[in-house]
Amino acid sequence: MRARLVLTFCGFCVLCGSAASGTQAFDQPAPGARSPRNASYDIEVRLEPGDRSLHGRERIHWRNISAHPTSELQFHLYWNAWRNAESTWLRERRLGGNTNTPRGDAWGWTDVRALRVPAGPGRIDDLTSRIHFVAPDDGNTADRTVIAVPLRMPVGPNESIDIDLEWSAKIPRPFSRTGYIDDYYFFGQWFPKLGVLEDSGWNTHQFHSGTEFYSDYGVYDVRMTVPRGFVVGASGVELDVKDNAGGTTVHHFHGEDIHDFAWTTSPHFLDRVQTFEHPTLPRVRMRLLLQPEHVGQEARHFAAAEAALKYYGEWFGPYPYGNITVVDPAFQSVSGGMEYPTLFTAGTRWIAPAGVTVPESVTVHEAGHQFWYGIVGSNEFEHAWMDEGINTFSEARADEAAFTPNYVVRRYFGGFIPWVFRDIPVKRYVDDGLANYRLQAEADAEATPSFRYWPSTGVNITYYKTALWLNTLERFLGWPALQRSMSTYFDRWKFHHPQPSDFFQAITEGAGRDMTWFFDQVYRGSNTFDYGVQELVSAPVPPKLPDGSEGGGAGGGRFRTTVVARRFGEATFPVDVVTTFADGSQKTEHWDGVERRAMYVYDGTSRARSAQVDPKRVLLLDVNYTNNSRTLEPKAAQASLKWSLKWMAWLQDALLTYGFLV
Repeated sequence: MRARLVLTFCGFCVLCGSAASGTQAFDQPAPGARSPRNASYDIEVRLEPGDRSLHGRERIHWRNISAHPTSELQFHLYWNAWRNAESTWLRERRLGGNTNTPRGDAWGWTDVRALRVPAGPGRIDDLTSRIHFVAPDDGNTADRTVIAVPLRMPVGPNESIDIDLEWSAKIPRPFSRTGYIDDYYFFGQWFPKLGVLEDSGWNTHQFHSGTEFYSDYGVYDVRMTVPRGFVVGASGVELDVKDNAGGTTVHHFHGEDIHDFAWTTSPHFLDRVQTFEHPTLPRVRMRLLLQPEHVGQEARHFAAAEAALKYYGEWFGPYPYGNITVVDPAFQSVSGGMEYPTLFTAGTRWIAPAGVTVPESVTVHEAGHQFWYGIVGSNEFEHAWMDEGINTFSEARADEAAFTPNYVVRRYFGGFIPWVFRDIPVKRYVDDGLANYRLQAEADAEATPSFRYWPSTGVNITYYKTALWLNTLERFLGWPALQRSMSTYFDRWKFHHPQPSDFFQAITEGAGRDMTWFFDQVYRGSNTFDYGVQELVSAPVPPKLPDGSEGGGAGGGRFRTTVVARRFGEATFPVDVVTTFADGSQKTEHWDGVERRAMYVYDGTSRARSAQVDPKRVLLLDVNYTNNSRTLEPKAAQASLKWSLKWMAWLQDALLTYGFLV
């Protein structure tokens, strides 16, 4: 161990000695670069399975693309979220209701051993002693997920600097999709990573339990040393594999125009490869690292990855990288369902029945993140909905296009035994999304920076509310207009960092109308939508007296119908009010939904049968569909009988199964 550390330090000194002097003049990205490439990393890292540690050194070539000089650098040390029990990540997790105490061997951390920058011709400035922890979001002095380093010479706009670091890390047991279990390792957010310098200053948020990440684009060149026989999957493309003396192997990966790098290794992966081909989209080499117990599910993983590449590519824009890696995570590794540039983790079950989108839905979702997170560089700390919410909507469309029918499934006996309800189809997450959104519809306005959400509300607001309002926009504007808007946004902001206003501008352009009124409510506000039928009356019209007034008695077969539509919620949206009569005819009113009530009166020869607000379910954000209609011909007995018989049959089957097994 000592000899290895000496070699590492010597190599680090050589690396520093080759650095250019001081800050450098503006250097343009290489010809053909898709992104600014202003934060590039050369990393060498060694995995030590014995003590579950990583040892690395890295050179960062960084260019200041902001409008102002900076006199300091800021870095993320994400794994320090599990260094002590009072980190912001663990505090927020407890606020969200998870009070489990990590086991003794679960803790993880990162220590920066050395940090140096050029200081002039032939000189190196050792800044290690100047490193200090900062907590820009909450002032938590126990949080060590961000470090700041003052520079002796500022880096001006369009100037660049080389930064050399040496670090070591204790690998945690699984936390937040990273860590180890047995001899499976997944490494996300594993190296010291620069924040993003914006015109307003450093954007380097602490690690929060409810939000993810944000970083600049660059070129990653990474060499990973692992035990011989371990399979390695990583962001980018594998360029070389070399065996070392001592039973280790170096895997060399290279990725361009990406803003992060993740990797995984295990001796048990089954390595499968397939090619995505499409008449108008680029070819993509798909690599699947599969767990042995999931043999037989290869085709399903590949089909789901292909569905994402196909539909997202056709709808929004082509996937520009020539490769993508799908990782099937180890059981109980807690690393499933997470995205990184050109690599993502999926998630499946040992028993995965047909007609249920497992593993398809999570694979489509994580592959879809390559577009709204990887290619369009959304700031997930502050605007998580711009990735997670847009992607949840996009995934639901792709799921429906590629994997229909899809049925409800429930798992019993500890979640191992699935039961598929083949008479209950799942439709584009409408029902599940609304149920989840409804739980916390008014908890936070979506415009609140995501890291400031109450810890338990993020998923329901970020994922489901956004998917619902995008689905509502599709139904209101039509898919051609929304698709045109989203493809414009994708093309305009790929390999850059958009703001919410940029997305809203693209929607307005594609819609051909100002949609500010809508975004003021669904994004900037937290009021809920709730429309319903307050009153429905249909009665015979009294006959007219000689003076023209109405008298008593029967109306000669004529009826007067009064419908009162009501806005129960505070948010407003135009809705249709449809009244259906006994003879099958209908009256449709287009109500702007602004006033509290709208009353419609009809005289005719047929009694009303029912009235309904928004019968086509355009407004998917309506939090209470039970009040949307009224009927004068109730059929509750037939409906209740139907469902009672179904539930009795299901209960009988469940009891028989339980009795057999016990």
